Amino acid sequence: MNLIIQGKDLPTPSLKALAKLTSATAIEAISPMAFRLVAADESQRAEAAAFCEAHALDFGWVPAGRRISDFGLLVMDMDSTLITIECIDEIADMQGLKPQVSAITEAAMRGEIDFAESLRRRVSLLAGLDHSALQRVYDERLQLSPGAETLLGAARAAGIRTLLVSGGFTFFTERLQPRLGLDYTAANTLEVADGKLTGGVVGDIVDAQGKADWLNRVRSELNLAREQVIAMGDGANDLAMMGEAGISIAYHAKPMVRAQASYALNQVGLEGVIPLLGLNAVEG
Repeated sequence: MNLIIQGKDLPTPSLKALAKLTSATAIEAISPMAFRLVAADESQRAEAAAFCEAHALDFGWVPAGRRISDFGLLVMDMDSTLITIECIDEIADMQGLKPQVSAITEAAMRGEIDFAESLRRRVSLLAGLDHSALQRVYDERLQLSPGAETLLGAARAAGIRTLLVSGGFTFFTERLQPRLGLDYTAANTLEVADGKLTGGVVGDIVDAQGKADWLNRVRSELNLAREQVIAMGDGANDLAMMGEAGISIAYHAKPMVRAQASYALNQVGLEGVIPLLGLNAVEG
């Protein structure tokens, strides 16, 4: 196994201490924020984890033989994962209802409220809002998470297809798809009448199981094995989807999501996913 260490500040003494702790045979630079400790001793997992936690470092144990080309599908949550905002919270802000909606969002992400029920409750609060508010959120507030385009570029170069599946709204996924060159998207559709939101959702809600179903649908379409799928998210609604993937990544996620994921990124941006997928084509 190789131990991948990532962080915004990676002092040499910390890397050397970790290499000594895990009896690694070499320290290889992947990027200014990522290093590979070669042939690290897995028996020191707990000690390495404690060290990284104390020094604000992200880490991941990666099989030495893994290649990024081993994977064929990258599945991503949208809100607070691929992008920095929760779209529904920002839409609600246009109604002066952000605190009420954000509280429901947070409870759902912690798994305290069924997602479908939480979505219906939040959307109902938006009734009467002019549909143009969605475009304002997209134009004025939606930002990609750091490293998003770097990750998508690496996936594209490796021939990995991309699926953006969201408990949010098609208004945003359909705009991000051409902008980012995504292969597939799935989300919920807000009901609109006379240019205003009705407070309802059209069709079946893309909830936790819906996300998992989309992952499996696209995986089957691409004739991929489960081990060839990467899934990443940040909330309880992503756990079922992440459980269907060979590798799951908790991105700046809730504690319950971090605890169940293959890897957790808390310090770096989405570019931090790339070293966890193994060696790239240049490295062999």
